[in-house]
Amino acid sequence: MASSDLLSLRGQVAVVTGASAGIGRACAVELARAGADVAVSFHGSHEGAAETVSRIEALGRRAIAVQGDVGTETDVISLFDETERQLGPADIVVSNAGLQRDAALSDMTLDDWETVIRTNLTGGFLIAREAVRRFRAKGRRPEVSRALGKLIFDSSVHQRIPWALHVNYAASKGGLKLLMESVAQEVASEGIRVNAVAPGAIATDINRTEREKQGGMDAMLTLIPHGRVGDPEDVGRVVAFLASDASDYIVGQTLFVDGGMALYPGFRGNG
Repeated sequence: MASSDLLSLRGQVAVVTGASAGIGRACAVELARAGADVAVSFHGSHEGAAETVSRIEALGRRAIAVQGDVGTETDVISLFDETERQLGPADIVVSNAGLQRDAALSDMTLDDWETVIRTNLTGGFLIAREAVRRFRAKGRRPEVSRALGKLIFDSSVHQRIPWALHVNYAASKGGLKLLMESVAQEVASEGIRVNAVAPGAIATDINRTEREKQGGMDAMLTLIPHGRVGDPEDVGRVVAFLASDASDYIVGQTLFVDGGMALYPGFRGNG
């Protein structure tokens, strides 16, 4: 089989959460570029979701937008029901939705903590559980993929790197790492591949203020050995690879998409 065939997602259906902007949008578009039809899951921005759908349709693929909260069980079930009704059963699920509520530990409210954990970690659990249930119900389709299903989490370099003043976010991503690995260990024997990507500094709205303030970009670049901030498409292309048969022997792994940030560049020549 040609390598281009191994990378093709033609005939498959993908679900991407948090796909109205940023990394989620890039994942949805890159999956469509590889041939998948995509359910664009979003929480708040109808305009953003519509823009993602438009970009996917411009590539000749089918797309729908489904609003919901990944931290709410009924919304997650409805997302998969609507995907199956309009596009067919999901072959690929990308659990991307996430948020930050930053504060020093002594100033962080319980609501700050619980909101981030609910979306980033509990949402990951609910999406993973429903994905596995739907993969099993769908059954294998060897004509489109060697795997029964592909589940990909969007984690962060902060599953490895501690992050003062962001303890809720770092804890959610550390938990996501072991959620991913434990689910992978549990379902790999069924042909369900579970992996993750761990982005570093990616140019999205979440860090726009930091990048655009005086000296902000220079400070950020000191943390990135490769010398540039990443684009959302850098992550999207890796997700498309992990969803393809070209990565069929990759199971339970986190691929860091970070320009070397997780290498702790501050220690170069020190310590």
